[in-house]
Amino acid sequence: METYCKDWLSAWTGNNPAELIKFYDEHAYYQDPANKHGLKGHREILPYFKKLLASNPNWRWEEEELYLTLKGFIVKLKARIPVGEEEVLEYGMDIVEMKKGKITRNEVFFDRTKLLSTLRKITKT
Repeated sequence: METYCKDWLSAWTGNNPAELIKFYDEHAYYQDPANKHGLKGHREILPYFKKLLASNPNWRWEEEELYLTLKGFIVKLKARIPVGEEEVLEYGMDIVEMKKGKITRNEVFFDRTKLLSTLRKITKT
């Protein structure tokens, strides 16, 4: 599971949504701070991943701690997010449920306050 998690987190970097979506079941549920009501299935998730990864091609998500669960895993994360000349460091957590080697549910939690504040500073200049 540790290798799977590292491969999955690596797929979040480099603006390759077609590679990232391969980790998700066709009918997966995805939720993050920008999508509090969640997205369902590849039809909703892939367009969002395309936009998100295009906006953040060089961010890096790294595993801090991994906890196995009956349905998958919980991973504590560290994200390094380049914003202009700055790098925002964020910590968060993902709850991941899996079936047959694919993610069926992914709920992402992190505080975006610093990230949004940094983005606002850049857009004002």
